[in-house]
Amino acid sequence: MKPDKLILELEEVVGKLGFKIRKEKGNFRGSNCVLDGERIIMLNKNYPVEMHIGTLAKFILSQKHEELYLKPIVRKELEIVWERLEANNEPEFNFEGN
Repeated sequence: MKPDKLILELEEVVGKLGFKIRKEKGNFRGSNCVLDGERIIMLNKNYPVEMHIGTLAKFILSQKHEELYLKPIVRKELEIVWERLEANNEPEFNFEGN
């Protein structure tokens, strides 16, 4: 699946989890927050779509993703990303406020 298509699918999954996505420029990697009671995942516009996919994949992994319906191709792509993240020993994000 092409990255541009995958990011759209992941954004839909994040929406099902009750989070909105904002893309902003700045000096940050990307994470979730609560702003004025709204649950948001911030993505840095300066970073490539592949980093956005990694950020969203980490977030989805930290949620009850087993209970979500994911299209088989999306689940397959997520599992690939999760394996890469684990192999690279990426630091875990703490996504609180579920």
